[in-house]
Amino acid sequence: MARWSRFNIASIVLGFGFLYLPIVLLVIFSFNESRLVTVWAGFSTKWYGELFRNQALMDAAWVTIRVGVLSATVATVLGTFAALSLVRYRRFRGRLLFSGMVYAPLVMPEVITGLSLLLLFVALGFDRGFWTVTLAHITFSMCFVAVVVQSRLVSFDQSIEEAAMDLGATPVNTFLQVTLPVIAPAVLSGWMLAFTLSLDDLVIASFTSGPGATTLPMKIYSQVRLGVTPEINAACTLLIGIVALGVVVASVISRRRDIQRQKDEQAAFAN
Repeated sequence: MARWSRFNIASIVLGFGFLYLPIVLLVIFSFNESRLVTVWAGFSTKWYGELFRNQALMDAAWVTIRVGVLSATVATVLGTFAALSLVRYRRFRGRLLFSGMVYAPLVMPEVITGLSLLLLFVALGFDRGFWTVTLAHITFSMCFVAVVVQSRLVSFDQSIEEAAMDLGATPVNTFLQVTLPVIAPAVLSGWMLAFTLSLDDLVIASFTSGPGATTLPMKIYSQVRLGVTPEINAACTLLIGIVALGVVVASVISRRRDIQRQKDEQAAFAN
């Protein structure tokens, strides 16, 4: 059994400290009594109350949540179908072009993606607002879902689907009752990733947003240029909490599914 050396322990401590110490400080100073975010004056939760009374930030947060949920849901559906096409249909005309278009947003700079979508919406005569931001987020987050689901489908045992269809199940019923439950953890992980990317996006939303569609990252960025306020620390802390809670819930659901699947396999083997 490998022993922990001082170098390994120091590397882990420094690595995690570099990654998470700024986040910890942000959370701590969100409970600061003073308006000066760099001077600790005692514990207080008053800035969370000020945050909920800040109508501009609340409106931006509501827009962000709606865009995130809608774009993540649509991106998960489209990304799952794209992954199925790439894994199950290995030979069809235009497959190379299709796979390249699916993976392109992964390596495309956000500035180029945002500018190209802006030019597209202007050319089509779309008024920039909630729906243009949602479409833009679907465009760049769908590829992440496709990669996550595809990695699960590669190791999927297709003989299970063949057995279901031999017993009379239609392709649709086979997908809904056999394939989807097995790949559900990957689909849920893809949804969480798409939702987190939507919450985090600033560049693409800046190009495609319009009046009444200011997202929370855009609002925070515009205020930070004038100085960091305790309300911004409180808003960022709540965002961290939402994302962390979502990750924990997804992990628990995935773990329970794995345990239930193992129990079903053991019961089937015993019979």
